[in-house]
Amino acid sequence: MTLFERAKKIILKYTNIPEERITPEASFTDDLGVDSSDITGLIMNIEDEFGIDIIDTVERLRTVEDVVEHLRARLPGNE
Repeated sequence: MTLFERAKKIILKYTNIPEERITPEASFTDDLGVDSSDITGLIMNIEDEFGIDIIDTVERLRTVEDVVEHLRARLPGNE
């Protein structure tokens, strides 16, 4: 499973967003309608899933791809 697929699975689990709307280029606020507190919650769940700390960069994570790229940088060898 790719990093995008794993991140998407977490987003699906913790939101009511239809699966087809969750694309790499989707903006959390503009496209997915996720507010800042929900983004924080999602990031915390992603941290738990991957065993890393990224909450300090939450303000820079505007799209699903931003999260995937950050994970890719923090977890070498993962695609």
